[in-house]
Amino acid sequence: MMDESRKEKLWDFLLLNAGTILVAVGVYFFKFPNHFSMGGVSGLSILLGQAVQVDWLTPGMFNSVFNLLFLVLGFLMLDKGFGVRTVYCTVLYSGLVQVLEWVCPLDGPLTDEKMLELFFAVILPAVGAAILFNINASTGGTEIGALILKKHSGMDVGRALLIVDVAIAAGALLVFDISAGLYSLLGLVFKSVLVDSAIESFNRRKAFFVITSKPELVTDFVTNELVRGATLWKAEGAYTHEVHHIVLTVLSRGQAVVLRQYLKKHDPQAFLIVANSSEIFGKGFLRA
Repeated sequence: MMDESRKEKLWDFLLLNAGTILVAVGVYFFKFPNHFSMGGVSGLSILLGQAVQVDWLTPGMFNSVFNLLFLVLGFLMLDKGFGVRTVYCTVLYSGLVQVLEWVCPLDGPLTDEKMLELFFAVILPAVGAAILFNINASTGGTEIGALILKKHSGMDVGRALLIVDVAIAAGALLVFDISAGLYSLLGLVFKSVLVDSAIESFNRRKAFFVITSKPELVTDFVTNELVRGATLWKAEGAYTHEVHHIVLTVLSRGQAVVLRQYLKKHDPQAFLIVANSSEIFGKGFLRA
């Protein structure tokens, strides 16, 4: 039988592929044929695919070239800011879009419902990106460029992305027609709402109250493996009057997942209370 570690790795691998496929499908089947240039590498690729009238320089080709270019720049300018997962997803995403362009060439949109296709063009990549974010991965693109800009100019990543996306979306007004430009700008608004929600979730932390009979096991993992502080105190069960210990710690979203998995495996009898909070002040978090 497959052990727990291999199951987790297999599940993560499936999520990596599922998230990347959703992004690729949303971009190729809904963004490209409708000329929805809502920012990012895909939007820039749509504009250049129309502006550069060369048969083999398609939006899919531009998409692959720019994604790989940003990946190389990220390695050169951001040092260890990238993991194997991001590299894998970036290459897979670029390859999938290119393969879809070869295997399923499109002469136009799938339907006559522009608004319907706009929703899918926004939602599918957003859902895919959310899946990847939850397992510490991404498909790269202009996010890498924004991180580079932040490192060398101090500009906020969200603001840098917004400037680039608005410029690309506005370009649709010039390269295509008013309709494509307006849909692109509208799609950018929808996208921005989802991005704002994601940014808020980035700052969200998990406050853990772990009621356990193995306090050393929990505190050692929190302090040594997760490198977070913890507060420990004794407690007594109201019904059984048994002595337990309560461990209080505050973790990031990714660390919260790791701690839950650890407790499930090593202390399945622990009672766990998790509270969301986006305003935690102190060392390692926000300044008061």
